[in-house]
Amino acid sequence: MAMSFFDQFASPSYLGIPLIAIAIALPWIMYPTPSARWINNRLITIQGWLINRFTNQLMLPLNVGGHKWALLFASLMVFLITINMLGLLPYTFTPTTQLSLNMGFAVPLWLATVLIGMRNQPTVALGHLLPEGTPIPLIPVLIIIETISLFIRPLALGVRLTANLTAGHLLIQLIATAVFVLLPMMPTVAILTATVLFLLTLLEVAVAMIQAYVFVLLLSLYLQENV
Repeated sequence: MAMSFFDQFASPSYLGIPLIAIAIALPWIMYPTPSARWINNRLITIQGWLINRFTNQLMLPLNVGGHKWALLFASLMVFLITINMLGLLPYTFTPTTQLSLNMGFAVPLWLATVLIGMRNQPTVALGHLLPEGTPIPLIPVLIIIETISLFIRPLALGVRLTANLTAGHLLIQLIATAVFVLLPMMPTVAILTATVLFLLTLLEVAVAMIQAYVFVLLLSLYLQENV
């Protein structure tokens, strides 16, 4: 029974064809396309206002050179939030619980920020590996430590998103199973457990949005160091 809890994280397939591509492409179909008219409906207006507010907040500490990433960051934020929220629905699959997918997002974007720093300002980019005022005997050790921490960044991005979503889904399934088991024997305890389940679901909705924001925010901080 314990192993079956992890079946929800297996990539679904139909007739041997993986359906993860549909799960990834579905969020883009759900959003309305803005029209060329001056006056839009309420949904498009709210959608545009939220994206503009997020983009302004994210691009505030970056200089003009980093503003080229605004469209990429906004699209990634909307994409991750939608996938995480859809994964909370029953009988759905959350692609962001797969470490391979999250690393596929984290590694290329992190590598792009590093390469931009090496191309535009190599002295400053390499200067991050050695803090100012370091004693001479500690220079080799600190360079090794800072280099390791630099290469751990994409791993931390992917693992953080995967671990938080996986833990939340497991907790929801465990508590939901406890509710069904306790309902015939102890209805009062089952009702209390169902209340905890409802509160946990609200928490997971917040976690789904916060983790998407943290993922993009950390990428913007990495970009800020290199532009």
